[in-house]
Amino acid sequence: MARYAVMIFERNGNDLPPEVVAEHMTLAGRITEAGGKVIAGMALQENSTATSIRGDLITDGPWIETKEMIAGIFVIEARDLDHAIALAKMTPILDGGVEVRPLIDFAVVEES
Repeated sequence: MARYAVMIFERNGNDLPPEVVAEHMTLAGRITEAGGKVIAGMALQENSTATSIRGDLITDGPWIETKEMIAGIFVIEARDLDHAIALAKMTPILDGGVEVRPLIDFAVVEES
């Protein structure tokens, strides 16, 4: 099975109602029931806690201002991209979306 990152974007960041948070807490189980596997899942602290580094420039806060911010990330295992997309669609989103990206396993690259 391949690994994918599922990045969660929300306009309200981590300021989610309790019922949406509760859905996030059961997401790993629902993904497992659908034939996938959650390797890791984490919420990010709010944008104001970010430190951005660009070359020698270090600034507080995010580098770019956007309407949506990354609120969390899951690393999942899925059969293929279509399966990963189906699993990612289970993510409870209030006002935003998710982005699915295949991950590169550097251990496998080094062995080649």
